Amino acid sequence: MGTGPGGGHGAARWGTDFTPGWALMTRQERNEHRDRMRTMKSYDECKSYQDQHHEQMAERAKERGGRALSHPRRDACSGLKN
Repeated sequence: MGTGPGGGHGAARWGTDFTPGWALMTRQERNEHRDRMRTMKSYDECKSYQDQHHEQMAERAKERGGRALSHPRRDACSGLKN
């Protein structure tokens, strides 16, 4: 777990409690997701990616017969709001 989007804006964390679909991703996908979230430059860009990621993980969960994804405890993009 580490600091989040924008190189330290806010105190985002990574893991099953914070990232919907974390358990459905490979280690490489987790690393890519974390790295991508760290490079976000704007709130809108971040939310768009986050929504897309959530949809992909929800579809993956459905394909595997899993439960619906929970929503994260906090908005990982909030540190990018102006």
